[in-house]
Amino acid sequence: MKILTKGQYYGNPNSEVSFDGVLLSHYSYTGDKTDWHYHENPYFMYVLRGNMMDCNKKAKSLCPPGSLMFNNWQEVHFGSKHSDRASGFHLEFERSWLKKMGVSQQLLEGSQLIEHPRVHLAFAKLFHEFAMPDSYSVVSVEVLLLQICEVLSKIKEANTAETPSWIGHLKELLHYDSHDFSLQYLSNQLDVHPVHISRAAPKYLSMSLGEYIRQQKIKKAIPLILDPTRSLTEIAYQVGFADQSHFNRVFKSFFKMNPSVYRGTKKISLG
Repeated sequence: MKILTKGQYYGNPNSEVSFDGVLLSHYSYTGDKTDWHYHENPYFMYVLRGNMMDCNKKAKSLCPPGSLMFNNWQEVHFGSKHSDRASGFHLEFERSWLKKMGVSQQLLEGSQLIEHPRVHLAFAKLFHEFAMPDSYSVVSVEVLLLQICEVLSKIKEANTAETPSWIGHLKELLHYDSHDFSLQYLSNQLDVHPVHISRAAPKYLSMSLGEYIRQQKIKKAIPLILDPTRSLTEIAYQVGFADQSHFNRVFKSFFKMNPSVYRGTKKISLG
């Protein structure tokens, strides 16, 4: 079984930045399929372009653009490419970094797709710091990584608590349904009273329902923004905003910049 050490991935490396135990890298994926392997360190793969599939001994996960996949150290898996061109942004951290920062090594186990929009937004910010660094990028990367660990810790706590069965269905609707959400629509789909949904959602989503929906829309927009063939107006409508002006305001509230400025990140070739 092949083990990939720090900074080793299948494909062609485009760029790499190291921050004291944390490694950020951008790879173009070339081969149609990798060998079975595992990694020395835990890492995340954020798919920037193309369709990938991550396969381990328990599951196969389709990873289109915008997908965020976590693979823990010593998790045996292989990857396959399902489009002509594909690339990804990697965040890898040494276990010594987790210990130094007081983060549990059991924060995440195995391999899994990460769906929570707050984690995705943090990764979008990480990619921007990576693509367009300045003198504050080192501290920004560490802060963002700690924020990611904090959110993942809360998700793990919520998953271990006794959770109503309809919460899983709610998350599926919010992640995959393209409907223009309203409390009444969700109530009809879940067969749960609207008031109960609005009161219970913050406990299991770690934020209000409205905030989760806004973050989910921005999460869907990020890979589209990085595609230069799409206009921002088209993207705004596609992810569920009434117009580009509303899209701009919500995006700026999370990123402190307009989507047109963030789009400058695409100066890195996506492979």
